[in-house]
Amino acid sequence: MIWQLLRILCLSILLTGTAKAQTIGVIQSELLVLDTERLLAETLFGKKMTAEYQAAREKLSTQNRQIEAELEAEEKLLTELRAQSSTYEFKSMADAFDAKVQELRRTSDLKVRELERNRDLAPVAFMRTVEPILVELMVETGGAVILDKRSVLFRRDVVDITSLAITRIDQKIGDGTGFVVKNTKNDPENAVPQE
Repeated sequence: MIWQLLRILCLSILLTGTAKAQTIGVIQSELLVLDTERLLAETLFGKKMTAEYQAAREKLSTQNRQIEAELEAEEKLLTELRAQSSTYEFKSMADAFDAKVQELRRTSDLKVRELERNRDLAPVAFMRTVEPILVELMVETGGAVILDKRSVLFRRDVVDITSLAITRIDQKIGDGTGFVVKNTKNDPENAVPQE
C-alpha cells in the first residue's frame, strides 16, 4: 500500500514537472550555451551578411582583373610607342604610367582592407543586432548567463539554446531587411529598425 502511494506520488511529481515544462515551452536553466558561429552561419540574417560580403569580394576581384587587363594593354601600347618617341617623351609617358599604376594599387589595397575590416566587424555587428532577442530568450529560460560554446569545456545539450535562437532571430528579423547595421571604425552600434 505504501509502495503504491509512493509510486503515485512520484508519478504525480513527474507529470507535474512535465506539464510545467510543456507550458513554459523552453529550456529552464541559469547557465545557457550558444554556438555563435552556428548562429551567424544558419540564421537568415547571418547568411545574408555572408552573401553580401562574398558578392562585394567578387565584385572587387572582377574590378581588379579588369583594371589589370587595361594596364597590360596600356603597357603594351607604351612599349610599341617607345620606338616612335624621343627618350624624353617616352620617359614622361613611362613615369605617368608608373604613377597611375601606383595610385591604382593604393586604391585597390584600401578597398581590400576596408572589405576585410567589414568582414571582421560583421560578427560584432550581427551579435549587437540580435542581442535583444538573446536577452529575451535568457529571460524566458530563466538564464543568468549565456556562454559561448567555444569557451565551455563540458556541457549538457539541454542548455544549448542555439537552435531556439536561430528560429527566434529568423522570426523576428528575418534576413535583416529593414534593419540598418551601423559600423564605426572602432565600435559598431546596435542595429536599429529602418524607418
